[in-house]
Amino acid sequence: MRIVQLANFHGPASGGLRTALDALGRGYAAAGHERVLVTPGPRYGEWHDEAGLRVTLPGIRVGGGYRLICSPLALRALRTLLGRLAPDSVEVSDKLTLVHAARWARARDVRAVLLSHERLDAILAPRLPARLPLGLPADAWNRRLTGAFDAVVAASAFSCAEFARVAAPALYRVPLGVDLDVFAPAGTAPEPVVRLVYAGRLSAEKYPRHPLETLRVLLRRGVPARLDVLGDGPERGRLERRAYEAGLPVRFHGHMTDRRAVARALARADVALAPCPVESFGLSVLEALACGTPVVTADTGAAPELLAPEAGLTAAASPEATADAVTRLLAVPESRRRTAARKRAEEFPWGRTVRGMLAVHTRSGERRFSHP
Repeated sequence: MRIVQLANFHGPASGGLRTALDALGRGYAAAGHERVLVTPGPRYGEWHDEAGLRVTLPGIRVGGGYRLICSPLALRALRTLLGRLAPDSVEVSDKLTLVHAARWARARDVRAVLLSHERLDAILAPRLPARLPLGLPADAWNRRLTGAFDAVVAASAFSCAEFARVAAPALYRVPLGVDLDVFAPAGTAPEPVVRLVYAGRLSAEKYPRHPLETLRVLLRRGVPARLDVLGDGPERGRLERRAYEAGLPVRFHGHMTDRRAVARALARADVALAPCPVESFGLSVLEALACGTPVVTADTGAAPELLAPEAGLTAAASPEATADAVTRLLAVPESRRRTAARKRAEEFPWGRTVRGMLAVHTRSGERRFSHP
């Protein structure tokens, strides 16, 4: 089977999207299928990587260092490319700008699968006035998506809920995975300080200021602590100024391309913080758990679905509540909380994700989603 993956917002600094598509591509290839990944770039290009053929189409530069395949010329090139590739299934990781690929597929009796990486109402909420009712337009668009695609896949109950709300006829829940070899516990020397870590994009919707404020609360309570921030984004300058002005012990590492270096940083921490209230899955949460590091997440979104007893806690959206949760986690003996974290992550190997996605692509998966 030839599977063509299409994605915008895929670039060198991409986070979960790039990780997921690369892991799926390797899994498809290992299972004996042919995978082609099509993403935006500065110009047309073709090359092979370990998972198969990679193609870039000219993309318009947008904020955050990303590009989009959206110009009439690029879309025409995409249709021509799809015709040349003759896929058996098209996997689209974009619910806004690449929907036309589903129409192309349907006209040629090619299966079209939407891989939903975000919840539409959740990503729009922080960008629009609070008084605007987002449910109705989000539902209308999602009905259009379920009519265009043969199947919709989401990674969590939280993400599936927006499609279940419109009675999507072919909705599948396929959790993402984690590389359990790269992200693994590492022996760390004890330190007389609580080591906190935040890993994620430094943009407003991720609430990256929250870990700094949590650190401030812990220090005010007499808890010796420091924070490592792994990631980059438009909020970095403001966060660095805030940490400097407040005298907070924070180290900003920027975007880290070496996944093993990220794993080492996660494994060194005592607690990871994941404050985003609208995570569609929580890949960074899973990576921290795989490193044996318990996590405090927001009490909304999909991240709480990844937690287990002694492996993490949820907290309301306040630094005080998050600091309370950190303190409660630290009260659990270290060996127990690290073992619980790793054990939970081991339930999410990428192999299970690949099998679930291949079942969707081959129409052999058990259709349906139900709330747990």
